[in-house]
Formats: sequence, structure tokens, C-alpha cells
Amino acid sequence: MGVRKKNAADARKEANKSNYFAVLKNCPTSPRKMRLLADLIRGKEVFWALNILKFNPKEASVRLEKLLTSAISNFEAKTGQKSEDSNLIVKEVFVDSALQMKRLRTAPQGRANRIRKRSNHVTLSVDSKKIENNKQEETN
Repeated sequence: MGVRKKNAADARKEANKSNYFAVLKNCPTSPRKMRLLADLIRGKEVFWALNILKFNPKEASVRLEKLLTSAISNFEAKTGQKSEDSNLIVKEVFVDSALQMKRLRTAPQGRANRIRKRSNHVTLSVDSKKIENNKQEETN
């Protein structure tokens, strides 16, 4: 490995030490359906987002709920703090498309229709909420 690539890799590793995230790869749900749920929880407090996902009837919500609990436990493991005390929010959620399985279904008159079974990658990042001390500064 060259020096430039090694320095870039080290900088990326150092930056990831302060990021608290979880990644779900090759989830067998279409990206469009997963993005509907990702939009629901983006920017919300972590426990509020868990409740949203727990009571959502969509199938993808179960997978996203597991991913969120994994990101919370990653935060607790890296910082040593409790998630209840640190005001965690869902910082960012993004859904990328992954591989498609291409299948054929028979159609009338000897034809065939293509079926695309889509999958996705989900990256979920949590961070502690910054509490502004404007009121305390104004009183002093």
C-alpha cells in the first residue's frame, strides 16, 4: 500500500472512531419501501424512532428496528455512556440499492417477463443531541 493511501485510510479510521453507526447490507426489500421508513425516523430522538418502528405494520420496520438498536449499542460500546443519559438522535439514514436478482416469469404466447427482485443497503448513524446553553448565558 502506498503512503498516500495509508494516510487516507488512517484518517478515515480515526474519523470513524467518533461516528456511531450501523450498516445493514443486502436486505431483501426494495429500496423504495425502505426509504419510506427511513424518512419517518430521520432526525427523531432514538427512543421515539424505536416506538415508530415497533408499531409500524410494514415488514421492513423490523429490520430497521434491529439496525437502530445495533447503532445504539455501538454508541454505548464506544463511549461507555448510557443511551438514556446522552440524548441520542438519529443523525442520518440513507438507503442505497444493492444487487438485483433477475428472474423470468412465463407470459402468454410463449413470451417471458422479467422480474427484478431488489435489495438494498442501509446505513444508520446516531449522535448525541447538542444542548445549547443560550438560556444559561443570558441569565449570567
